[in-house]
Amino acid sequence: MAAPTTPPVIPSRRLRLPGLLEAVPGVETYWVRPGGVTAVRVHGGDEITVVDRQGRQRAEVTALGPAGEGARDLLGVTADAPATTLRALPATPHGIEDPVLATLVAHGLDPGELRAAYLFGEWSPAGSRETLRAAAPGIVLVAAPGGPMAVDEATGNPPSDLVLEVRRAQPRVAEVPPLPPPLAEPILDIRVDAATAFSYEVKAGQYIQVLDVEGRQCSDFLAFHAPMLQEGRERGLDATATRYFMGQAYPQPGLHGKFYDQDMEPLVEIVRDTVGRHDTFGLACNTKYYEDLGYFGHINCTDNFNEQLRPYGIEERAGWPALNLFYNTAFDAQNQLVFDEPWSRPGDYVLMRAGVDLVCATSACPDDIDPANAWTPTDIHLRVYSAERKFSMAMAHRPTPEHPASLTKETGFSPRTRALTRQFTEYRGYWLPTSFDGHGTIDEYWACRERAAVMDLSPLRKFEVLGPDAEALLQACVTRNVRKLSINQLVYSAVCNETGGMIDDCTVFRLADTNFRFIGGDEYTGTWLREQAERLGLDRVWVKHSTDEMHNIAVQGPASREILRELVWTPGTQPAFGDLTWFRFTIGRLGDHRGIPVVVSRSGYSGELGYEIFCHPSDGPAVWDAVWAAGEPYGMLPLGLDALDILRIESGLVFAGYDFDDHVDPFEAGVGFTVPLKTKEDDFVGRDALVARKASPQRRLVGLELAGNETAHHGDCVHVGRHQVGVVTSATRSPILRKNIALCRLAVEHAEIGTEVEVGKLDGHRKRIPAQVVRFPFYDPDKERPRS
Repeated sequence: MAAPTTPPVIPSRRLRLPGLLEAVPGVETYWVRPGGVTAVRVHGGDEITVVDRQGRQRAEVTALGPAGEGARDLLGVTADAPATTLRALPATPHGIEDPVLATLVAHGLDPGELRAAYLFGEWSPAGSRETLRAAAPGIVLVAAPGGPMAVDEATGNPPSDLVLEVRRAQPRVAEVPPLPPPLAEPILDIRVDAATAFSYEVKAGQYIQVLDVEGRQCSDFLAFHAPMLQEGRERGLDATATRYFMGQAYPQPGLHGKFYDQDMEPLVEIVRDTVGRHDTFGLACNTKYYEDLGYFGHINCTDNFNEQLRPYGIEERAGWPALNLFYNTAFDAQNQLVFDEPWSRPGDYVLMRAGVDLVCATSACPDDIDPANAWTPTDIHLRVYSAERKFSMAMAHRPTPEHPASLTKETGFSPRTRALTRQFTEYRGYWLPTSFDGHGTIDEYWACRERAAVMDLSPLRKFEVLGPDAEALLQACVTRNVRKLSINQLVYSAVCNETGGMIDDCTVFRLADTNFRFIGGDEYTGTWLREQAERLGLDRVWVKHSTDEMHNIAVQGPASREILRELVWTPGTQPAFGDLTWFRFTIGRLGDHRGIPVVVSRSGYSGELGYEIFCHPSDGPAVWDAVWAAGEPYGMLPLGLDALDILRIESGLVFAGYDFDDHVDPFEAGVGFTVPLKTKEDDFVGRDALVARKASPQRRLVGLELAGNETAHHGDCVHVGRHQVGVVTSATRSPILRKNIALCRLAVEHAEIGTEVEVGKLDGHRKRIPAQVVRFPFYDPDKERPRS
């Protein structure tokens, strides 16, 4: 008889809903942004923990009494240093509107006299924690001080965020989360109770903000042309007209953000969206929906709308087609309409601007029988703001689900690019031009191929990797051999996970023996680098996010060297601009030794001779002006994302999310040259998987040349006979080659040059475009032009 065995211990598991549920009861988490202040009210016995996530970031902690007065012994630490961030508040552009400053002034406190206890310091390790205990009720203010990072210093330490954790001595009974403060003084500020609706009128130009109070709660929105209603004609949001003009299932901030009525009149425009996941023109819930599921007499949005709209003479309907904010629906691969719990979190909102005078109605959906409201209907909040206020267009981004939302930003060069075009798109958290008015994509393209072009590439994510363990960390995290990198040299590399899939591509700059600059495409990569440092036990390395301290433009094209030759000054300790060879950089200034500090690298994303110029965002307009003045005699033009896409496909340069993702390895992505398995002896993340993948390749990135004049598109299937053997990753019409070309991830059995394949359209079988595997890069395959 076998001996009894101990049953395995199964770890407890719970739903992971970041932003909606507290991970630990009684624990609250707050973020302190770089250069900012966060205030939280505490009670006796509460524990306050301050975390330096990225390291090397001082924290300034100031304690006040419950009425805002100074409190010396509240936290048991001595506030013996000036509270520099609080003292600087009066100089902020927000003035008295700053909520922290307003609180201090309201209690008769002079910010210039406040003092703080300093935590952490110049060399505090990443993840450092300090825990304090409140002896009595009061207010704790935590600041993350810091100024601009000097671009021309190799030892830069950009300010970074802090995390503030509060563990309550007496966990509070679950309360409705506090709403974010109004964006401005509201004209209308009203709560729409759960399972109700509310009608209201707004004037042309006014802003409508619909907020999800507790998260995961749908809100239907209706809008009618008010002057038409007065004439007895009903003109409301129309699904067909909106989708026809916008080309999107759900309009979003930017060029494609308007909702139209059946007369093709734009009624509202989306200005901000912190969720990015909604349904559009699905019916508001109605009597028939509930009856068909066996719930008779269930309250519903349609009946609530009919009641609210009756005073305006609007005819009742059995089901109202509505803008369904926060409602999470999609069509699956079988064209079935499916839905799940909303993505929205407490305080998430959509901000709209009225194009004409409107009659509106907003609901807090009563659906409690399915995931539409996570089975628990809650409130919606509504605010209306004056047309005199101006709000930036933005969407929200989070590098991880736990991060606070960051709204779309302008780059340091936006004041100049916005003067040249209205064609902008949201790209990785920033607004970038797609093309320029008065030129257009093809004109911009030829300028880069024949003369020169300047483009804004500021959304690239920058991280300062600093400290004695910096080289070891990068050697373990990127595929290239960083140990061979010289000072003033950069290298292009892949970044892989344990299975060999690419999580990012990057360039690594070596500024000094222990100082590197990592430039990638994904903000999460910085978090991943810090996680790897912790896993490897590398406690003398800091990964500091520096994107907000360094924006960049690229000057690309045959004339780029001559344009910049007289513009870039370098000290004797740095390489002269004219001596820069491919993938080298220098640190200098514009004009002379008194000019704007810049980093200039001989690199780019166009397949042409070119350079990238990095500067502080505050210097962006001046740098653009200097480059523009130098380039005008050469016929230089600005270049947008549409032209850049043609350039990079012709040159065989890959793009994240199209040509690679985290289950595509560098060999399959066409950048196998970044994986020196024979010459890099040190281990790195994904090495074992890449050895196996290289030995048994399944797919390869190849170039396709298509017959005829029809272009392929990302995701098109590629066939040999009946069966699919590949997929188009990127495609374009090449102006210089006068051919339709595509990058394709193809089964190795069909990847030889000259192989005949077909690109599938429609369902992949009813229409096929003949194509042939050709050598790529399509343009300048030996890269002689960027090396020139």
